[in-house]
Amino acid sequence: ALSSSYSLCQTKSVPIATNGQPFPWDRMRLPKTVFPLHYDLTIHPNLTTLDFSGVARIQLDVREDTNTIVLHAKQMQVSNVLLLAPEGVRPLQVLEYPQFHQLALRPDSVLTKGRRYEVHLEFAANLSDSFHGFYKSSYRTKSGEVRVLASTQFEATFARAAFPCFDEPAFKANFTIRIIREPRHISISNMPKLKTVELPGGLLEDHFDTTVKMSTYLLAYIVSDFVSVSRTTQHGVNISIYAVPEKIDQTAYALDAAVKLLDFYDDYFDIPYPLPKQDLAAIPDFQSGAMENWGLTTYRETGLLFDPDKSSASDKLGITKVIAHELAHQWFGNLVTMEWWNDLWLNEGFAKFMEFISLDITYPELHVDDFFLGKCFEAMEVDSLSSSHPVSTHVENPTQIQEMFDDVSYDKGACILNMLRDFLTPEAFEIGIIRYLKRYSYQNTVNSHLWESLTDVSGLCVSLDVRAIMDTWTLQEGFPLVTVEVRGREVRLSQERYLKTDDPSLIEGFLWQIPLTYMTSASSTIHRFLLKTKTDVLYLPEEVDWVKFNVDMSGYYMVHYAGEGWNSIIKVLQHNHTALTSNDRASLIQNVFQLVSVGKVRLDTALELSLYLSKETEIMAVTQGFGELVPLYKLMEKRDMAALENQMKGYIVELFRGLIDRQEWTDSGSVSERVLRSYLLLFGCVRNYPPCVAKATQLFNQWKDSDGTMSLPVDITMAVFVIGARTPEGWDFLFEKYRHSFQMSVKSRLKSAMGVTPLKDKLKWMMEQSLSGEIMKTQDLPDVVVAVSRNPHGYKLAWDFLRANWHTMIKKFDLGSHTISYLVNGVTNQYSTREMLDEVKSFFGSLTEETGSELRCIRQTYETIEDNIRWMDTNLPLLQAWLDKRSRRAVHEDL
Repeated sequence: ALSSSYSLCQTKSVPIATNGQPFPWDRMRLPKTVFPLHYDLTIHPNLTTLDFSGVARIQLDVREDTNTIVLHAKQMQVSNVLLLAPEGVRPLQVLEYPQFHQLALRPDSVLTKGRRYEVHLEFAANLSDSFHGFYKSSYRTKSGEVRVLASTQFEATFARAAFPCFDEPAFKANFTIRIIREPRHISISNMPKLKTVELPGGLLEDHFDTTVKMSTYLLAYIVSDFVSVSRTTQHGVNISIYAVPEKIDQTAYALDAAVKLLDFYDDYFDIPYPLPKQDLAAIPDFQSGAMENWGLTTYRETGLLFDPDKSSASDKLGITKVIAHELAHQWFGNLVTMEWWNDLWLNEGFAKFMEFISLDITYPELHVDDFFLGKCFEAMEVDSLSSSHPVSTHVENPTQIQEMFDDVSYDKGACILNMLRDFLTPEAFEIGIIRYLKRYSYQNTVNSHLWESLTDVSGLCVSLDVRAIMDTWTLQEGFPLVTVEVRGREVRLSQERYLKTDDPSLIEGFLWQIPLTYMTSASSTIHRFLLKTKTDVLYLPEEVDWVKFNVDMSGYYMVHYAGEGWNSIIKVLQHNHTALTSNDRASLIQNVFQLVSVGKVRLDTALELSLYLSKETEIMAVTQGFGELVPLYKLMEKRDMAALENQMKGYIVELFRGLIDRQEWTDSGSVSERVLRSYLLLFGCVRNYPPCVAKATQLFNQWKDSDGTMSLPVDITMAVFVIGARTPEGWDFLFEKYRHSFQMSVKSRLKSAMGVTPLKDKLKWMMEQSLSGEIMKTQDLPDVVVAVSRNPHGYKLAWDFLRANWHTMIKKFDLGSHTISYLVNGVTNQYSTREMLDEVKSFFGSLTEETGSELRCIRQTYETIEDNIRWMDTNLPLLQAWLDKRSRRAVHEDL
């Protein structure tokens, strides 16, 4: 059934409130007549009956005469609603319109512009059993006791499910919170606690200091039995890490990182952090990675807890990045907030980008630069489909708002900022963003405010029109493909949209202003050129052997080298690959394989280029090599073509064999070397490379014989566990260890390894366990289901599971959430046959708008499958011929 809100859009009939009367407001966005100034909130959660009640007093600023106050409330009972006016207390009539989560409060006379009023509302609701609003979380102690806590997640539109409020980012206000609790719990919120008052009946009431002026989605409070560790930054801010008592010994690393990073941002932004404290809390049940609530950031336990003996190099990198991201938001997002969710990227693109800027300076040993490119490649993956959207795009309803939290807002946002920083120079860029933050503190902004702040800081004689350049990157979707053709000293350039489609009309009408960079075989100088037109020509001082555009891939675009261009690049890679940086090499691998998908380059050319990888040692280029080659056999695994699939797998193992053989089974080396080692040894084992399998089998047996007490080098545990998970006894042993482990990083590696098993009954059982949430947490269900779908023995099980439990999952994880899109794409996007496309379309096509028929991720997966079908039709014969020719070449060389 279509909802009444749908029919409403069609006819614009008057909305009807729940009591049958007309509702006085017919838009999803709130009116701008009344603004909140201050909320006084008292909240009383009951962790036994799992519900809460509360009182809100909201001070209002009336900006135009009005006879209605419209605000948000969702799934709660509201009672005893009063207006406190200068002439006394009056009752308010309350109308509810649940489709838009709105309440209308109607006084018996007009509210006058410029006068101050206050509304008083009492409310009650159940603690949510999802991961948003004011929700219930629980954990099991070592003795097996289950303990309950209550925590909040309000971004984007869930504050309204916790208390009545003006739940849009531009309605900033101050909040004064009081929380009623039992003595066995503590409560924490955005601000420090001022005092605790004893209430009759043995309850306690915590009073918190008033917040700075902020948006509703940043409010937070937790009632729990957490304990904490604390330290003070150089700037005098008190930092605490909160966790469940039995995991508090895993908080030291996060405490160090938070102190260091908050001090860094304080200096870098030249604006003091405005609150007296910053708490970081590890929540046992948490849907996303973390949340930047002002003064009380919340995290998944895996995103905050670190054990120096059991956590890996990539765990350390991941935790430091998450903390850097949330603390960057204290300025970008919290202090300066986007006007509306269409510009979410101003929050998320910046926070993602600042992870890399801050860690590069504060944690040089983590080598974050080795990982930034990966973000741009991920963004291009979704941005190369016609279902993509501009970085800044119109959104209206809560589902569309949630859908903005995607790779385009985060990763593309970060990549275009990186491109602009490279173009303006880091110094000018920093001056501009400090100007932006100072100018708009405690306010809301749109795209153009940022571009204005960055204009005229470049220090160049010519004033750059930053807005004109950046509008082409934020207001249109997709990205450009620049074709370069060298003829003697002349370089011909042209641009078009890169799009995976068989409909050429979709590519027309796009034009970017592209900050091009290039270097040549003749000199390592980086040359710059702003390409504003469809085609252009530039001249080199002399003829060269090769030219490489988009140096280090600091620009968000792909490059095609026409004529002999790719051949001259392949020569460089084969004879002297270090003439190019590892980022340049990674970008060439990505570009050439992606160009095969749009028919610009023949598959043979891309495969010939990939041969150089047998000499490659740098992480970004190696992982990109895997990233382009592995998906080719992943498509085959879901079809019946074992012979070619095994040939392809054999080629990849052979290509990287030298590098795999050189890996030591220890934890030595830099972060990048360690992350690469984990990856390579895991790949070797999964692909049954005999030396890897033998070593991992021996280590697994020793570890199992010691009942898991033997200490394995952290970097190799995944490889060892994956081999162990192949037998029922091995799998059961891993599961026992999973069940009893309190080490978050160990738990997540055990879980991943169990998902790689060939044992179908175990795979099915894991998905069911994660759904019930008893032993394996429901927050991990998406990872488990996607892992099973990537497993050649499990993909049919995962697809059946997704269909059977769709309605449960969209309730639990929320319709437009990144989690649901991750599930949809993860489970379906490696199909490459018409039959499977029809099956996928028949399921998603049977949904209603309420149950997801309009989700962008569904359009994305249709397009991806269609692209896979085209790829296979065009390239399978070429791949077969190339691999055959290559094995004949190898035999010939051996003779």
